[in-house]
Amino acid sequence: MCKMSLVRTIRNDTVSSVLNRDVKQYGKKYMFDSNEETCWNSDQGECQWVILEFPQSVKVSQLKVQFQGGFSAKTCKLEGCPREGDFTMISHFYPEDNNSLQSFPIQEAPAVDKVKIMFENSADFFGRIIVYSLDVLGEKAS
Repeated sequence: MCKMSLVRTIRNDTVSSVLNRDVKQYGKKYMFDSNEETCWNSDQGECQWVILEFPQSVKVSQLKVQFQGGFSAKTCKLEGCPREGDFTMISHFYPEDNNSLQSFPIQEAPAVDKVKIMFENSADFFGRIIVYSLDVLGEKAS
């Protein structure tokens, strides 16, 4: 499988929240800007998430995410769906609570038009998540 970054092809992206609604300083775009000084910072809450919508069906083969230590998720869930369908479970993954770029292979993912990455059980007492970098690798589905 040819792995390429799919984030450059994102048609739409949404997040569960932004800290104090301050999108200029902590908005979702900072997960994809390749700048190690910027980040998406969620507001507090039990389960934070990111939804990415692609212009055509894709098969995800790997996720890469860099959290801020102390503000990572202990368990994460990748879900996917067709353009007009319901999200279904693809994979669980379990990040470490540190600042390093972490990689998670995704086995036999179905072709999907949207993915939802759920950040569950934050290391932060208030449920905040801080993501410096998020990348989705895979290929266009034939």
